[in-house]
Amino acid sequence: MDQIDVLIVDDHPLVRSGVRSAIADELDINVVGEADSGLLAIQMVRVLKPDVVLMDVSLPPGINGLVASQSISNDDTVPDTKIVMLSVDADDDTLFEALRCGVSGFLLKDTPPEKIVDAVRTVARGGSVLSPSLTATVITEFARRPTVNRSHEVGLEQLTSREFDVFKLLVCGYHNEEIAKILVVAESTVKSHVQRLYDKLGVRDRVQVVIYAYEHGLIVMGQSGWQQVESACWPDRV
Repeated sequence: MDQIDVLIVDDHPLVRSGVRSAIADELDINVVGEADSGLLAIQMVRVLKPDVVLMDVSLPPGINGLVASQSISNDDTVPDTKIVMLSVDADDDTLFEALRCGVSGFLLKDTPPEKIVDAVRTVARGGSVLSPSLTATVITEFARRPTVNRSHEVGLEQLTSREFDVFKLLVCGYHNEEIAKILVVAESTVKSHVQRLYDKLGVRDRVQVVIYAYEHGLIVMGQSGWQQVESACWPDRV
């Protein structure tokens, strides 16, 4: 990706200006527009088709950042648009609702400018980002949940052997380039496998892949994600 097109969404002009300033000097990032409401954000995404949307969670009532993110994530006309949610703070319910709405990142607004730039590049490449303090919240939440093996109820049986290998590596946090090296295949091949497993599992991005694994009892905190996913789904492959 030569240039990353970004849409900034926030109802406060000064905040939008600050975010724009934080990324304005980056040669590979181009701000294509600004929106001050969820409805306008949805409309502008359909027209501009940005690579990344920096979305404020606390937009005016009606179509807030969560509702707008859900709408964009479900819009088949913009399948490649990724969303990074920005918030002054985040309670657990808001954080997990945002992840389920399809956002690829969740950052606090006091995140240093260079980290916002890194986040834009990361999600544009298909990765995911969380502020460090929010990562701890996610880990704590999943750690306290009871783990139930429901592998017979999920769609992993649809995956081919190679798609399953990619799934395991995604759960373990590897990016496409790293997966390609591990599996000794072209990165374009990995991207194809990733998209197919997204379609089969009904997920949108890597964050949702990990959530999928946890919520279906395929991973227990403190153990190897790779080993647990494999033993939970296909014991004969361990």
